[in-house]
Amino acid sequence: MTDTRIATGPVPVRSRIVEVLSALMRRPRAAFGMAIIVIMVFAAVFAGWIMPHDPFEQSFDGLTLSGAPLPPNQQFWFGTDLLGRDLFSRLILGTRTSLIIGVVANGIAVIVGAGVGITAGYFGGWIGAILMRFTDLMMAFPALLLAIVLAAIFQPSLMIVALVIAMVNWVQMSRVIYTETRSLTERDFIQVQRSIGSGHVRIILRHLLPHLLSSIVVFGTLGISTTVLLEATLSYLGVGVRPPIPSWGNIIFENQTYFSTAPWLVFLPGAAIVLLALAFNLVGDALRDILDPTLKGRH
Repeated sequence: MTDTRIATGPVPVRSRIVEVLSALMRRPRAAFGMAIIVIMVFAAVFAGWIMPHDPFEQSFDGLTLSGAPLPPNQQFWFGTDLLGRDLFSRLILGTRTSLIIGVVANGIAVIVGAGVGITAGYFGGWIGAILMRFTDLMMAFPALLLAIVLAAIFQPSLMIVALVIAMVNWVQMSRVIYTETRSLTERDFIQVQRSIGSGHVRIILRHLLPHLLSSIVVFGTLGISTTVLLEATLSYLGVGVRPPIPSWGNIIFENQTYFSTAPWLVFLPGAAIVLLALAFNLVGDALRDILDPTLKGRH
């Protein structure tokens, strides 16, 4: 069931956005998640002004006399890594990497998944059968294993990693949207549009898509957390973003040998990954409750 206000369209888009944002801010967990996202986005956009040190510079005084990383101190707030580079600056720059991949990869996955799901659900027949059997085939492969294989085949870079993650993440969106589209195509208002000769594009864009928009927004928001975690995993395994570009995953990979003597080198980037994924999950769960009228009143 979908929100009739979205389906019938009497509420202006701007008013609806303001209404949803106000509802999010009234939920403490969602407000906390939005605050974390805003801070992360601010850090990613203004990284050049926020970073106290050059994230690529190997400081002369960035290591102890024995060559070990420095613990957090007044000069290096989060300490230094195994090469004497400022960990705080590298984490800030890594925020940009994680958000770019998370937004780009998930955006592509949402577009592809929604497009395949709507096309298969609306047209049905042999078109729907072919598209959904291909979706089932993609779902049969373990996502992480498929991502590792694709990342190993192509030369890893920021955009290649984003495309690889999108290629393995669109299938869940496609299945959800297909199910909802099949249900909507049997509704009277779609049958009426078909009977009066409305074109397929008009029906999809003006009558189907508004009903599916809430599911797409919710699934897209929740998908960013999955994308961030998958990027960190690929980078940790050495098939994601390659150094010297910092990402939270490859920061952990580079410094894992110092886990027992310098645990902050693994704990801090790991905490950043968990915090960003948690923030998007909190906002996504709240959006689902707000945009789906069947869930209202449960919280």
